[in-house]
Amino acid sequence: MSADRARRGRRATTEGVTVLRTKAEHTQAILSERRVAVVVNTHSRRGRRRHPEVVRQLRLAGFQPLGMFVVTETAKLRKALDAALALGPDLLIVGGGDGTLSTAAKHLAHQDVALGVLPLGTTNNFARSLGLPLDVAGAVRVLTTGKVADIDLGVAGDITFANLASFGVSVEVAGTVRPWLKKILGRAAYPVTALALLPGHHPFRAVLTVDGRRHELLTHQLNIANGRFQGGWQIAKDISIDDRMLVAYQLGSGKRLRLLLETLVRATTGRWRSLAGGPFVVGQEMILETFPPMSADVDGEVRLLTPVTLRAEPNGLRVMVQAEFVDT
Repeated sequence: MSADRARRGRRATTEGVTVLRTKAEHTQAILSERRVAVVVNTHSRRGRRRHPEVVRQLRLAGFQPLGMFVVTETAKLRKALDAALALGPDLLIVGGGDGTLSTAAKHLAHQDVALGVLPLGTTNNFARSLGLPLDVAGAVRVLTTGKVADIDLGVAGDITFANLASFGVSVEVAGTVRPWLKKILGRAAYPVTALALLPGHHPFRAVLTVDGRRHELLTHQLNIANGRFQGGWQIAKDISIDDRMLVAYQLGSGKRLRLLLETLVRATTGRWRSLAGGPFVVGQEMILETFPPMSADVDGEVRLLTPVTLRAEPNGLRVMVQAEFVDT
């Protein structure tokens, strides 16, 4: 691979295998040469409102992007990401919510281009899992002072995800939560919507097989997480987005009252729980069966149908993080 090609962060292959720079080399290229492209999703009101601040903070930080792409329709996001990558940046800066960032993560998986995160969403689970500042100025500062880390991605069937695959009432919540409610309540809009839907929701039976052991449960909600946050609240304090593991957990049981109580607790306190003290199943690969078969909410997109195999994909994505981030 030529020195020029390495500097520009373009992907090269040797006998079909992608060749990446070391993370130290990649970090140095970003900090010194600043070859960046920018994609900002302004489809949401929050994105439109914060877009001028994004432009201002990037200019104040000294960035002169190879290209800046403003997405006004979510359906055009992938096209914008492709156009930005075609410019050969070392760092692709993406502004948007978890859905936008998850789409970007899929585009950048196993590439010699790092993702720069500007969290512009309601819950910002991905940014929280990375320990990033949630304000635009702080997020841009990470792009000028941080480092490149490689983190895990999740795979459900053949679909890559950054945060969470969930089954049950959350699939209905994803299609029901109102934009105006998110504007008023922020991240609390999701549990509030779930509370409204629960009276008409029926529990389902799930069988989760991990390392040859079967776990059977009756529940209204099952989550399988790659990241550390769901709905803007931490799942457990000792989960990491870089531990090569997925974490499965149910909310409540087959009884609506228990799920109501747990949802209220999470909505009001967002309490921290340890993996050792909570209802968690941890593994690198999981096989899920549900009765009846169910669709999944995969990072905000309703996809798939059970049974499905889910697995962690170690070091699947390069991303710019704070210098103190523990990269394994």
